[in-house]
Amino acid sequence: MPGFVYRLRFFIALALALLLLLSGCTKEQLAAANKNLLEQYFEDNILNQDFAVQLATDSSANLTAQYNGYTFKLLKNTLYDGVLTATNGGTAYSGSWSCNSDYSKLVITLPNSISSFSFLTREWRFTKKAIPVMELAPWGTTEPKVLHIQRL
Repeated sequence: MPGFVYRLRFFIALALALLLLLSGCTKEQLAAANKNLLEQYFEDNILNQDFAVQLATDSSANLTAQYNGYTFKLLKNTLYDGVLTATNGGTAYSGSWSCNSDYSKLVITLPNSISSFSFLTREWRFTKKAIPVMELAPWGTTEPKVLHIQRL
């Protein structure tokens, strides 16, 4: 009998840890912990980092070449909004960004004086947040638009 218990020690320890976790945390505490993790991930991996457009498509049109040489950076005002800079060579353009509390939506606003920025200026939803490449699609619509941005 002791040998049987010894072999199952991992599963027993896992069950006890799960029991403690479930009994010790309320839904509010788990939600707060999850929000803190999302905020930390966003701050560590996205804010104040340089990004480049890896892929931009509108229906079947590939727009990626319009963004060659551009570097984009989301600067922090709060964890949910700030200034967005687009730099190409020595020229910098300023816009803004914002996101919702669960970081599923990213709103980009850039100057409409640059025609290629009109594609980027919209509400986006994250379809994949795996660094180094984040994948986005339009928020609230099934428009065939895709934006992949890569952290440099």
